[in-house]
Amino acid sequence: MVWKPDVTVAAVIEQEGRFLLVEEESSGERVYNQPAGHWERGETLIEACARETLEESAWHFEPAGLVGIYSWASAAGTVFLRFAFHGKLGTHEPERRLDSPILRAAWLTAGEIRALARRHRSPLVMRCVEDYLAGRRYPIDIVTHWQ
Repeated sequence: MVWKPDVTVAAVIEQEGRFLLVEEESSGERVYNQPAGHWERGETLIEACARETLEESAWHFEPAGLVGIYSWASAAGTVFLRFAFHGKLGTHEPERRLDSPILRAAWLTAGEIRALARRHRSPLVMRCVEDYLAGRRYPIDIVTHWQ
């Protein structure tokens, strides 16, 4: 049997000292995460990150670089391979309906995110913020797609 991790993308978006997170329902709990989701067939990782950000937060986002690549195994045994991008925030569509099970988008400081650690969807939430704050940035062209 071939083993394949779930490939996901996440947007690490900072504006004026606050980070864009989404509050969502997961396994009956309210948790926080970056705008994130699964990479879908037919799109690049960069396109997936822009799409997921819009669907989950109603903000347009243009990935400009990579913050990091992360692997994490959930308690249920699913292994996730996450590509976290930073970039340019675009326009907001406040009337746009957010994907289910997203409850809301929220702008939080790093301190507020740390204080909510018990409610993070995964340990990758804080790790991505910490890596971003530490200045970890890799050029977007490090990600190559052959079509």
